[in-house]
Amino acid sequence: MDRLRSLSKSMKIEGNPFGSSHQRNQIFLKFVAFFLLVGLTYRLIVTDSTDSPIAQVRTSPDPPGLTASVAQAPAPVVSPVNITTAAPQNASTKCDIFTGNWVPDPSGPLYTNTSCRHIQEHQNCLKNGRPDSNYLLWRWKPRDCDLPRFDPQHFLDTMRNKWWAFIGDSISRNHVQSLLCILSQVEEVEEIYHDKEYRSKIWRFPSHNFTLSVVWSPFLLKADVFENSEGVSFSDIQLHLDTLDPKWTDQYVNFDYVVISGGKWFLKTSIFHENHTVTGCHYCQGKNNLTELGYGYSYRKALRLVLDFVADPNRKAQVLLRTTTPDHFENGEWNSGGFCNRTMPFKESEGEMKSEDEFMRDIELEEFRKTQEKEEGSNIALLDTTSMSLLRPDGHPGPYRYPNPFSGMKIKDPVRVQNDCLHWCLPGPIDSWNDLMVEVMLNREIEKEN
Repeated sequence: MDRLRSLSKSMKIEGNPFGSSHQRNQIFLKFVAFFLLVGLTYRLIVTDSTDSPIAQVRTSPDPPGLTASVAQAPAPVVSPVNITTAAPQNASTKCDIFTGNWVPDPSGPLYTNTSCRHIQEHQNCLKNGRPDSNYLLWRWKPRDCDLPRFDPQHFLDTMRNKWWAFIGDSISRNHVQSLLCILSQVEEVEEIYHDKEYRSKIWRFPSHNFTLSVVWSPFLLKADVFENSEGVSFSDIQLHLDTLDPKWTDQYVNFDYVVISGGKWFLKTSIFHENHTVTGCHYCQGKNNLTELGYGYSYRKALRLVLDFVADPNRKAQVLLRTTTPDHFENGEWNSGGFCNRTMPFKESEGEMKSEDEFMRDIELEEFRKTQEKEEGSNIALLDTTSMSLLRPDGHPGPYRYPNPFSGMKIKDPVRVQNDCLHWCLPGPIDSWNDLMVEVMLNREIEKEN
């Protein structure tokens, strides 16, 4: 016991880490000075940092046509107006906006199939009886940053006295109809021209003097096509690989902005002409002893000719080369019982691209890079929608390209109905292409000006 008391006494004396009262005062003052110094350093660091534009958010207005239960929970989005005030920090310069996932978006689309009159019947999935609507409640989210949602009013204000053109096939038409539907929620548009087949059209937004057009040119080259109204060929396509299609080149001087793309038409049987001579073919199956050169040959030739034309420094238009659009036919193709009946997006690791889509996208990337390496084409950028589109097998009309496709069937059998697993429902995933289009095209232009 005496030993414990002695030990306890020594611990009380030796356990005082601050020593005498004078020593305690000195140490206390040192601690005060230390904490003041730390606080001052933190203040300087925080004050010197730059605010991220992603923090500047607004709540989107209730999308027209949505029920109150959906419209009451809009997702916060970055206004494109904020991008113009902080251009060096927009999404396209901070991360790869083409890589990411589709995430739930309860605010839904900016329009509905009843609030837009520009939807082609084959893409009006809800009107044609599609029973599910969850495919409308997703938005594209890049992996490492946020992407501002398309602001139609800001877009029209920016496009005052400008002309924006889409050049390509029916996917380009699908895209321009999506853009029209969004913009028409702000201002109704006037159609001022259409060709005989209603494939090429021109619209004008009168109060902004903004012109929007789509030019039907599925090969981008001069081509003699022999098809009926259902798209069935009755003679081989004659494709001139050294001549661009004058339907778009003759009016190119009018355009300020252009989205141009090739695609599935190059997979069709075609005979190749170069320098007024037949040089080969694709899928001609030995006709007239022609050399099988393949669709990769013609597609590369076409893109090279197109990119050299638009990269000419004497041409004013800012250009986006949109990459190929994958289809989602399963268990066959469009004419062999293929269908698409999925109702949810794929995750990033799930989608698998078909070999021809992958091959065409590789050609697009290679030819685009060649243009950049030549130090030409400063007016050209890539709109790489392939990966994001691959993840949306649920976004196609499928059997609902026609009204009530299963009418009269006791059991819904998608194989017995022709499916469309290439084009997109409107509203639908293609609406998000406009978010990327504005981010790449307009914000890049702002950066150049700054």
